Amino acid sequence: MGDELLERGREIQVRLWPQMRAGTGGFPAARVAPDFFRWVAESAFGMIWSRPGLPIRDRSLVTVAQLAALGRTEELRAHLAGALNVGLTRDELIEVLMQTAVYAGVPAANEALRVAADVLGDQGSDRGA
Repeated sequence: MGDELLERGREIQVRLWPQMRAGTGGFPAARVAPDFFRWVAESAFGMIWSRPGLPIRDRSLVTVAQLAALGRTEELRAHLAGALNVGLTRDELIEVLMQTAVYAGVPAANEALRVAADVLGDQGSDRGA
């Protein structure tokens, strides 16, 4: 089952981060601890992200919100980029990060929006604003 989970997990990771097709995509954990990287691919992505209950796009949005709430900015940076690759828009991501302020606090949302400005750019919104 491990190889099947690994394959499913890597398929999802490549959807989020197409640069992973060529290997690890530059993730430091993969270079330092390849067994850890495999475990993440199998467990987080192969077992959870591949479940049929939510589309990958929705799981990505939920993950962005959770990482923002937890203040995990480096992981958030990667998942914001991945979210764009699975069809989320800049405006949708900004909205979920703004909503973070209500449930996780203004400092968490402010930090998440700072990271989003780096990843998403500070150009106008998808709505033409």
